[in-house]
Order: sequence, then structure tokens, then C-alpha cells
Amino acid sequence: MSALIGLGLALVVGLSVAGIAYGIKLYRAEAKVPTDLAIALEIGASRVSAKDSAIDRAGMRFAPTVLSTMGPKLVDKKRRKIDMAGNPGGLTLDRYAARRAAYGIFGGLTGLLCLISGYNLFAVFCLAYGWFAADLLIWQAIRARKDVIERTLPDFLDVLAVVVSAGLGFRQALDRVAEKYEGPWADELRITLRQMDMGVSRRIAFEEMRKRNESEQVSQFVTALQQGEELGAPIADTLIQIANDMRRTDAQNSRRRAAKAIPKTTVVTLVFMVPATLILIVANMFLGSGADVGSIFGG
Repeated sequence: MSALIGLGLALVVGLSVAGIAYGIKLYRAEAKVPTDLAIALEIGASRVSAKDSAIDRAGMRFAPTVLSTMGPKLVDKKRRKIDMAGNPGGLTLDRYAARRAAYGIFGGLTGLLCLISGYNLFAVFCLAYGWFAADLLIWQAIRARKDVIERTLPDFLDVLAVVVSAGLGFRQALDRVAEKYEGPWADELRITLRQMDMGVSRRIAFEEMRKRNESEQVSQFVTALQQGEELGAPIADTLIQIANDMRRTDAQNSRRRAAKAIPKTTVVTLVFMVPATLILIVANMFLGSGADVGSIFGG
């Protein structure tokens, strides 16, 4: 039995040494850094934190390998996710690949050391961190961006309706109002306007906006805008109606979230607050009775 354990440890150590040697070989090899990633690394200090810049530099040699391993379909899917996240901190597809390589190497080596030391649960945690860390950052950015857009959109539509009612065309009004806003929604509008300036039709440009945002309100805005254009409805009335519908939907979602929070609060109260309160009450009654605590516990 001990011989099998020794053989297993020797195999694990041998594989780890071979992996480290192969990693050093890849690191020293001449690797062509993609142009997108090279530019991002050159100016990354002004756009990202020092920690993220160091992670990018550590994993930049492995970025092409990661992208080739992912395959075309997964690469396209990840590019769409990064666009939906709004390229936070200048994040690009190649920068994502570099971070995934760096996180993966760190998590793999740490997990291997924990596995050899006998900390199996912590080893699993390290491996999971190395695999999902880069994607978790994108997921968080998508959720935060979606929340900001959905909060901004109704007020934006009200202002846009006023500007359109003043006599400006929809294209000019959209450009004028977008200049006064900052944040994710303003970025989306600038991308859409730039596409229209390059000759893309308004319908296709707004369809691309819908694809970049998994937001029900953005989809509702694009659908109503296209329907109003097809039916010839006044654009100002359409915008006001969309804003009112969005506020009504947001209120319904808030009530739905509040309804879901009640059972969770009840469970937390029953699990933590009620037992703690009972312990305090029983302890107070016991101490107030004047009983000899030492005699009860055999002291």
C-alpha cells in the first residue's frame, strides 16, 4: 500500500516538474504577440490598475495558445460577452486570453501544491479559481453595465422626446442628447451613431445595439422604435410611451424582487436570530434563578 502511495506521489511530482519545464520553454520561446494585445499592454498602465497590467504581461505569451485551444465558436462567443461587458478597463479578447492563462497557471500550480500537501478541498478551490476567474470578471461587468443602462434609459428617452418635439430630426436629436450623457448607455449610443455615419442603416445599427445588450428594456426600445418607424407614428409619442412602459416594468420587477426577498429574510431569521434569542432568554432565566452553576456542571 505504501509503495502505491509512493508511486502516486512520484508520478504527481514528475508531471508537475514536466509541466513547469514545458511552461518555462514556452515562456522563453519567441512568441508573436497579437497587435491588439501589444497596443493594450503598451498603454495599459493608463487604463487599468497595476495588478491587471502585471497579470496581462505575465500571460501575454500564452494568449495565442489559449485562443487556438478555445476554438472559433468559443472565441466568437467570448468576444460577444466582452462587448456586452463594455470592454471594462480596455479589456480585449487577447487581453482576456492573457488573463485566463495567468489565472490558470497560478490556480493550477497552487492547486497541485495543495494536492501534494493533502489539502484536497483547497486544491479544488484553487483549480476552480484558475478556470473561472477571468470569466467571473466579465460576468460581473455585464451585470453592472446592464443595471446602469436600465436605470439611465427611461430618463434618456424623456429628454430625447423633448428634443425631438422641439423640431430636430431623430438622428440629430440622438447625437445632441448623447453628448450630455456619460457611462455605458452613452457609449452604446456613440457606437450606434458611428455605425450610421459609416453608412449602416438605422435599422441594422439598432439591431446591433440589441445584440450587444441582453437587456429587456433595450430590446423593448429597439422594437418599439422600429415599429413606430414602420407604422409612421410620431417619434416623440413613441419615446414617451416606451419610457412609461419601462418605468412600469421596472416597478413590477422591483415588487417581484421584494417578494422573493421575504422568504429569504424569513429563513435567515429562523436559522440565526431565533436560536440566538432563545439562548439569551434561557440563559437570563437560568442566571436569574440563582442556581449554582458549578454544582450543575460538576465543578
